[in-house]
Amino acid sequence: MTRTTPNPAIRLEEITPGNFEAAIGIRVRPDQEVAVSPVMQSLAEAYVHPAGVAWPRLIVDGDRPVGFLMAFLDIDWRGDGTDFRSGLWRLNIAAEEQGRGYGRFAVESVAGEIRSRGGSQCHVTYHPGTDGPQDFYLGLGFRPTGETSGSQTVAVLNLT
Repeated sequence: MTRTTPNPAIRLEEITPGNFEAAIGIRVRPDQEVAVSPVMQSLAEAYVHPAGVAWPRLIVDGDRPVGFLMAFLDIDWRGDGTDFRSGLWRLNIAAEEQGRGYGRFAVESVAGEIRSRGGSQCHVTYHPGTDGPQDFYLGLGFRPTGETSGSQTVAVLNLT
């Protein structure tokens, strides 16, 4: 997957006191709220996990916050120390910013971070069905593993 951006001004920013309000202000479309947790919940989850596991970032285009992503890096998937995985944990693109390439940028950014850490796979979970993000992830090359996480489908993108 080659990293491309909708324009050169797009970037990821760490969540700081200076952009916290912008991050928690990101809202997906109302029909998507059942499929993705709000940014505030993601930041709370990032806080309670061991340092380095959660990788939350604000997606900014120029001076506009357009989305939020959170990756998981080397998380103990089964909790038994036998299966460590990395991938995209959350993706929230602001309702009015969807369809402009920011989701693709987010996935490519997470894949790049995983590669830089020596990883060869990027995992994602999503609510199955055509009304969810399934077609988006499949279109980027993710393939279902046959596993589920709760009610969500687990998919993987090979990075090699």
